Amino acid sequence: MKFLLSLKSFTTQFLLPTVDILAIFAWGLLMLRYSFSGELRLLVHPNYFGLVTMTGVVLVGLSVIRGGQWLKRLFRKNRSSSVKDTVAHITLLPVGLGSALLLITAILAFVIPPTAFNSQVALQRGISNTLPATQIQAESFAANIKPEERSLIDWIRTINAYPEPDAYAGQKAKIRGFVVYSPNLPDNYLLLSRFILTCCAVDAYPVGLPVKLTGSRQQYPQDGWLEIQGEMMTETLPNKSSNSAQGVTNKRQVVLKAQSIKAIPTPADPYSY
Repeated sequence: MKFLLSLKSFTTQFLLPTVDILAIFAWGLLMLRYSFSGELRLLVHPNYFGLVTMTGVVLVGLSVIRGGQWLKRLFRKNRSSSVKDTVAHITLLPVGLGSALLLITAILAFVIPPTAFNSQVALQRGISNTLPATQIQAESFAANIKPEERSLIDWIRTINAYPEPDAYAGQKAKIRGFVVYSPNLPDNYLLLSRFILTCCAVDAYPVGLPVKLTGSRQQYPQDGWLEIQGEMMTETLPNKSSNSAQGVTNKRQVVLKAQSIKAIPTPADPYSY
């Protein structure tokens, strides 16, 4: 009986407050690490970098304050104050379990670094040659950019502004993106894609353009980054309709006919905004 009482006292006065403080500190430290290592660009839009960094600072500060208060109570052996602080409230989870889960998650995040989304995620979310509604803004369309200077996202914006494929036939292009094999396209076609972030990685939106090759796409591994130079043309290609009853239909599309293909390293900032 004394052992059980001692164990309960140890858990209440030492273990639970320690886990709670460590969970707050670990998440604050994790946010700061992401901010200063550059990994944050894989998780959220640059508009929120400052907010994440400030949140990390606040959480670390709170953990230090909470730790100081806990040490004072521990040294004074004020058990009633400790019990009131830690268990005198209603929780959906057992006391300490929520903090333990947060701490474990933070530790896993330190061990497993964030990575950019790949072709599998792009295919799952559905690659489009149109922009999400939040990205269709008049000021974002730069008509004065020369065709050969447009990025992949610039081309998507241009096509959104004027979707007639024949209008771009013969225009030069040089775009960068990662390789995706669309199951709807023949072996001599690949999709050159990028993800667009509007807020965070959860809402990342894949867009891409079909590229016509002179040979098989198998010589360009999926998820590899390429810089492709060539000329725009119009092709009628299979297109998976959003209406499941229609299935795959043919659609006239803007296609880049590849003339020069160069493998490039994965950029430090793989997303567009």
